[in-house]
Amino acid sequence: MTLNGPPTRRIALKGHVLVIDDAKEIRHYLTAGLAREDYVAVACPDGISAIHELNRAHHQGEAYNYLVTDIFMPDIDGLKILKVIRDQHPKLPVLVITGFGDDELEKAALSAGNTGFLEKPFEIAELVTALEALEPGQTDTAAPTEAEDEGAPESVSAYLTVKVTEPERGFTLYDTLYRLPGITSCDAVRGDFDIILKAEGPTLDAVRAAFAPVREMPGLKVLNMSPVERPRLDRDVARFIAMYQQAARASAEGREQDAQADAQPGTLSYITVDIDPDAIQTIFTTVSFVDEVLFCDVIDQGAKLVGMITSSGAMGKAPRIIQKLSQIDGVLRVREAKVITLIEE
Repeated sequence: MTLNGPPTRRIALKGHVLVIDDAKEIRHYLTAGLAREDYVAVACPDGISAIHELNRAHHQGEAYNYLVTDIFMPDIDGLKILKVIRDQHPKLPVLVITGFGDDELEKAALSAGNTGFLEKPFEIAELVTALEALEPGQTDTAAPTEAEDEGAPESVSAYLTVKVTEPERGFTLYDTLYRLPGITSCDAVRGDFDIILKAEGPTLDAVRAAFAPVREMPGLKVLNMSPVERPRLDRDVARFIAMYQQAARASAEGREQDAQADAQPGTLSYITVDIDPDAIQTIFTTVSFVDEVLFCDVIDQGAKLVGMITSSGAMGKAPRIIQKLSQIDGVLRVREAKVITLIEE
């Protein structure tokens, strides 16, 4: 992904502006218009390129004085990326621009302080007025902390998919698998396989040992074992995803405490996503910011993702999240296996 052009080196008279908008003509309109008003503007077409640009500026000691961002992006939900940027740069003034505004969206965008909201279309003069109404601030330019060691993980894990060849013993077989030592999850599903297990251990050999009893069990046919791999992500993107997931977990815990006791859970399903390995960064980042995706792992040398989704929709109809994932560039196929509850926790 590329920026709209290399960052200019001239001195910004009124401020340094980062623009995020997926429409090329709007990026050009904003950068050219802001330049005429004595601002220096750099434009990014999506969330991932904006992450890279903020990280580049941080490492080179350059500060942005404003963020002008659309909410609807091709890769990452704008409100979510805005939340993480806010956590990283709490003093950065933000102006949200959108052509699909409504009261709820405006309320969500303005929930953080020092944020403005401007509906498209607008004139550059209106944009400048909106920027000048914000309290001055900038991104952090402090020296970055030393990168964490990205060596071998503390533990390894793998998935095992199984077909039941003796259906009349299905529940007994599942119950036995469910209670095996070393197995961290075991789910019966309705799909290309009947049971999916996950094991974790200090080494891959330890994981294989945990799965060994499954291979010897009559009534079962092991289809595939897939070790979980670290996704090939740029360091700043990986850090950004980790920050978002940490914030999302905290938010989810808060919602769970406030939830009604009789709330109906959505349907749980495993998904297997065949992808172009060269597109792993964009796909994995996009999937990581989708609310319905509970977790997602990389397998098969970066050619597949396996994860769990929650959805609530009409029976027999593909969940909206499946349709959404299928439309991501680089996604080749999405398969779903609905979870069947056999043992209540």
